[in-house]
Amino acid sequence: MSPVIPIQASPSPGLNAGSTGCSTPQPAAHHVLRERGQREVFCGLTGIIWLHRKIQDAFFLVVGSRTCAHLVQSAAGVMIFAEPRFATAIIDDRDLAGLADANDELDRVVTRLLERRPDIKMLFLVGSCPSEVIKLDLSRAAQRLSRQFTPGVRILNYSGSGIETTFTQGEDACLASLVPCLPSTAASDAPASGASLLVVGALPDVVEDQFARLFAAMGLPRVQFLPPRHSTELPSIGPDTRYLMAQPFLADTARALEDRGAQRIAAPFPFGVEGTSAWLMAGAKAMGVGAQAVEQATAPARQRAQTALAKVRPALQGRSVFFFPDSQLEVPLARFLHREMGMQLVEVGTPYLHRQHMDEELALMPAAVQLSEGQDVERQLDRCRAARPDIVVCGLGLANPLEMEGMTTKWAIELVFSPVHGYDQAADLAQLFARPLDRRQRLAA
Repeated sequence: MSPVIPIQASPSPGLNAGSTGCSTPQPAAHHVLRERGQREVFCGLTGIIWLHRKIQDAFFLVVGSRTCAHLVQSAAGVMIFAEPRFATAIIDDRDLAGLADANDELDRVVTRLLERRPDIKMLFLVGSCPSEVIKLDLSRAAQRLSRQFTPGVRILNYSGSGIETTFTQGEDACLASLVPCLPSTAASDAPASGASLLVVGALPDVVEDQFARLFAAMGLPRVQFLPPRHSTELPSIGPDTRYLMAQPFLADTARALEDRGAQRIAAPFPFGVEGTSAWLMAGAKAMGVGAQAVEQATAPARQRAQTALAKVRPALQGRSVFFFPDSQLEVPLARFLHREMGMQLVEVGTPYLHRQHMDEELALMPAAVQLSEGQDVERQLDRCRAARPDIVVCGLGLANPLEMEGMTTKWAIELVFSPVHGYDQAADLAQLFARPLDRRQRLAA
């Protein structure tokens, strides 16, 4: 049997109910079902799809098989005549048989790539299952190639392997590899308050701009973002850095930042009106900005979001939802659906539950909710079939079979690809769950 582990959620940072729309929750003990069995998940190479759009002068070179190439190419939907900023150095039979020196082959491919693409200023060598199986040391390769191409190109490496990971950990590994490259904060760089604010996690440019405007309206015009849009704009970091996590799956990046002296700001994640308000409030408070300034700066966007959510709520109110573990977004998304859209949570599964990073989220969740960590897909399918929820959030590999069984599903990966953070995207996030229910109703009519 799978063990059940009780965890104690700590209180939320607490917000004024009249100003932000959420009340201070009481701590609740949640029981977590820990499962270790057969898993169903994409690999970390998937993160390249949004990372290559974010860092506009970076290139991602996967060292892997033809399967790796097909995965990234099909997931990105890039046409063959485009000039994408990712590619695959394919490990073929000669490399596997030892007839060719894989390091020499990699050096040749990188040299040819950089000659052809002088716009590349940062190159990531991305490991895969095949490169790890043949023990190709990409860390040493990155160091060797850096000596050859620095200062024109910075060359880093990280693993996108799907062995024992979930697909969002590709972004975590990528950002963690960037942290040692971040310049140290000089005394002259710090604002008058003595602290600087860093937002961590890849966000669509439109969302990043919205958050930057809100912080500026609060009196914080120098907020930095990791990853930056250009490799030449790496944020400075030091003991005076306070960072807000925009994504819940960045455990390695957070650890690397804290090793550099940065301090995490405890907050829920910015999904929905409630989460976004609490997230902004926590960041502002850490930087010495008062609640009144936050209230004034966020009021228009908050009102727009609440009005937009009210139009979607009737489609979701009272409906039940079951989350299979996929991206580590499940807990904050479940909190949003339950508290702001009135949905009933049957089970909330997540690949990994980081107790410290999720404290504020868990404090907002009902004590009776079934949480599960890890995956035993057959057992979870049994529980899902028995519950017959109104909508199931799961990976593509499970969605089509469940649809054949008459269930309504939502592809979990679309929640990572889509702009869903912040006030202006709150209704779009709700619509991602409402549309499959509407489709099912129309088909049944």
